[in-house]
Amino acid sequence: MHADVVLIRLIFTAVLVAAGYILKPVASDPWISAGVGALVAICIILFELRIRRATLKTLIGAAVGSILGIIGAYLIGSLISRQELTVEGGPHVKTFITLALTFFMAYVGLMVGAAKGDYLELSALGGIFSDKVARRDLKILDTSVIIDGRIADVAETGFLTGSLIIPQFILRELQQVADSPDSSKRQRGRRGLDMLNRLQNNSSLDIQIVETDFPSVREVDLKLIELGKQLDAVIVTNDFNLNKVSQLRGVSVLNINELANALKPVVLPGEAMRVFILKEGKEYNQGVAYLDDGTMVVVDNARRLIGKNADIAVTSVLQTTAGKMIFGRLWEEAENGGGHNEIHRTNGSSRRQTRESRTTPGPVRITDSDAITET
Repeated sequence: MHADVVLIRLIFTAVLVAAGYILKPVASDPWISAGVGALVAICIILFELRIRRATLKTLIGAAVGSILGIIGAYLIGSLISRQELTVEGGPHVKTFITLALTFFMAYVGLMVGAAKGDYLELSALGGIFSDKVARRDLKILDTSVIIDGRIADVAETGFLTGSLIIPQFILRELQQVADSPDSSKRQRGRRGLDMLNRLQNNSSLDIQIVETDFPSVREVDLKLIELGKQLDAVIVTNDFNLNKVSQLRGVSVLNINELANALKPVVLPGEAMRVFILKEGKEYNQGVAYLDDGTMVVVDNARRLIGKNADIAVTSVLQTTAGKMIFGRLWEEAENGGGHNEIHRTNGSSRRQTRESRTTPGPVRITDSDAITET
């Protein structure tokens, strides 16, 4: 979409420059006329960039106000044209007064109509001019969530609906990070650009790059909040501070970290899992493993299994301010010390009763190749 807009603007400018060069409306020199045509094209494009930021109510109010101003100027100009002016240069004075009055009335009507446009009730017009953009499902992506990359996985699953908005100032920030002399920042920036390409290659997503900027606002986070207010959109981020500030400003936020925490699997004492013993624990003969989400698993008597996979039985789960910790012991020890009421033997393998039939906690195990038997 951005490339198409740039191409249309270039064609528009080229047409005006060519028309000025051929028709020579300003001077006999065609190059001066071509330069004037280019200047007019630039002014029109700047006006188009500014007017695109306005809401539908503002545009309707400005249009109605300017039309009423021009009509009023025409009526007043008609009265002036019928008057006989005795001053020197009468026709020229009447023409100047009529032209100045027309511009004055049109300008006043435009400014007043734009300022009062917010008071319009578009729903009263039968829905023809309803501001549908305000009711669209728009999500603005923050730099942190683009670099994180999980947004691409969520989008590919189909859970992310609506249009994804990527502001131009976010792209500039990503480019600056990717060009950073710091290797770690440069790698993160390039990862963010790769994630953007991955999102754009997903045909089921509606990716829109908007050029709306707020020159008076310097911080990117505050620009995101202002854009969210203007578009009535949701900000998708991983930044905790941006999350809190946006909520204080009345802008809705989706935090990928909160989604990940909500989807963490619940581990109960007595359940079995397979982990990779990564290092030695603080206590004697302990082994430490980590789940995919970073949860620490402390296993008793697992020091000899460092660098290997081990089947363990969960003994307890501890929730601390730093996160969740899981404690367990090796499955062989739990099986030898467990009660016979919990574990059943079939063809030499351990089988777990269904969760509904368990009455007392004890080490249990599920393997991919074993079936579940009921008693």
